[in-house]
Formats: sequence, C-alpha cells, structure tokens
Amino acid sequence: MDPISQGAIGAAFAQSATSAEKIRAYAIFGCLAGMAPDLDVFIQSSTDPLLFLEYHRHFTHALIFIPFGAALVAAVLQKILRLGLSWRQAYIACLFGYATHGLLDACTSYGTQLFWPFSDTRIAWNNISVVDPLFTLPLLVLVILSIRRRKRSFALGAIVWVLLYLCFGFIQHHRATLGAEQFAQLQGHNPARLTLKPGFGTLLLWKSIYAHNGVYHVDAIRTGLATTICPGDQIEIFNPQKHLPNLDINSQQALDIERFRWFSDDYLAPYGEPGNIIDVRYAAVPNDINPLWGIRIDTQAPTTAHAQFITNRRTNQAQTQAFLDLLAGDGCTGIAD
Repeated sequence: MDPISQGAIGAAFAQSATSAEKIRAYAIFGCLAGMAPDLDVFIQSSTDPLLFLEYHRHFTHALIFIPFGAALVAAVLQKILRLGLSWRQAYIACLFGYATHGLLDACTSYGTQLFWPFSDTRIAWNNISVVDPLFTLPLLVLVILSIRRRKRSFALGAIVWVLLYLCFGFIQHHRATLGAEQFAQLQGHNPARLTLKPGFGTLLLWKSIYAHNGVYHVDAIRTGLATTICPGDQIEIFNPQKHLPNLDINSQQALDIERFRWFSDDYLAPYGEPGNIIDVRYAAVPNDINPLWGIRIDTQAPTTAHAQFITNRRTNQAQTQAFLDLLAGDGCTGIAD
C-alpha cells in the first residue's frame, strides 16, 4: 500500500489506544511505525538486480516480527522525538501502528510474506489497489480531525471506514470472479489459476487472468451496478525449454528465472525481444499485456551473470485513455451477476 495510507492507518490505530491529551503524540509514533516496515526497500544489491524483489515485504512485514519491529521503531523515535511519551506509551503506539502494515499490504496483489519464517508464500488477498484515493482521503481527514479536536471518536471512525472499505473490496472481488468464470465458460474455456486483481486506484475495474491450453487470457471485469466484461489480450505461457532452449540450466540466470517465478506467482510469459520474460499480472491497462516489469535473459552471458530487471512504469496518453474508457464501460459487454 502507498506510504500515506500506511501512515494514516498506523496513526488511527495508535490514536484509538490513548486518551485525548496524548492523541497527537500517539498519532505521530503510530504513523511512523506504520510506514517503517517499508524501509526494507533499501535492501538492494548493485550486482544482483532481483535481491530487492526477494526482500521487499519480507521479514519486516511478517506477523512474528511485529513486536520486535515496534520495539526498534519505538527505541529510535524515543531518541529523536520529545513528545512526552514514556517507553511503555511509545511502544504501545508503535505496536498498534506497526501491526497494521503487513496486514494492509496483504490486501493488495503484490504479495506479502506474513508467515515468514515458517512459509515463504506471498499472501495477496487482492481486495484493494496499492493506491486508492477513495480509500485514503476519508481516512486521512478523520485522522487529522482526531488530532486537531483531540477526540478518539474520529480515529475510531477512520478504523470503521478502513474495515468497511476492505470488506467492500472482498465483495467486489467475489463479483468480479463470478463474472470472469462465467465469461471463460462462454468462451468454451476451463479456466485454470484464475486470478482477479483490482485496477489502479479503483474497486470498479478488475484485471482477470486465467490459463487455458498454454495461453494466458487477460480481460477486464467492470463491477458496477451490473458486471460487464471487457475482453482483452492473450499471451503464451512461458516455457523455458521452448523459449530459452540454449540457456544453461545450471546458470545463475536459470536460478533468477525461478526467483522471478516465485515473485510473480508463476504468471510468466515471453514478451517482445527474445529473452524477455514478464509478470503478466501487472499492466497499466487491466485487459492489456504491456507489462510494468520483467527480466531479460542473455543466453550468451557467463554462467555467473544475473538476469537483468526491466521496468516500463511510464503511462502514455493512449494507455490513460484506454483505462478511462474501461472505467466508463466502453467496449464492455453485459453479463448477468
């Protein structure tokens, strides 16, 4: 989730645990603790481009790490900030803030290792976008009102808003799933590994991906008053023997493909130039396959060389217009709920 949302939620939960006179201090400590787990983005390597993929949303986001992470943040903030909190108060504020982070991230589609070190499964409940202004703005307003008026009721209202919105996301996800399954059946497909993820900044538009006969089918599902389908692209599923027959299976790049496969939940496909492998789950337009990121393999490189990480996060005018057209329902066909 974006840092503003993480900080605001951390602040709201921390505010709910204190009295009026400490509400500002708790909000600050909870806010900073709510954002702290994302400091794992600094775990990077100049020689291993995929290292950051392994360690973002890793141990700092795990449920078991919450009490330790909260203690570390509280210790640092106690040294830096002078807000009149005892160690116990600082720890409680940071504990409430830190505990929200991994759970909120797990609601997105990126994947969060909540159960590390017992499991490396990346949890993704897919019920909210990583950025959603409709979710964040009311939350932020309520947190600010709680600080300015020194009333916990606004913080409690923020928590209620968060829970209601996330529940609504699960409902919309269920509706989108039913629509995607029905559309696949109408195409004569038996959808395997069907995944639905929200479009950027909205719970109205969803990206549907499923496998059938060696091909990923990518469509958009619009869950307004009625569920409509916006048919999209198809792309062949990545097969290393077919698409990279000359790659040394004992090379570092072969290992990097498996690392990227784990990160991408095995939604891999060849795209563009030979050697390019993309994460099919992410594109600027929900029914498009133009990827946000992937890796590039060079079969002529030394066996110790790493794969290259490639990104394409700039959105052009045509993609923006295509996204807006989908939001408006252009090119979508009706389907019963």
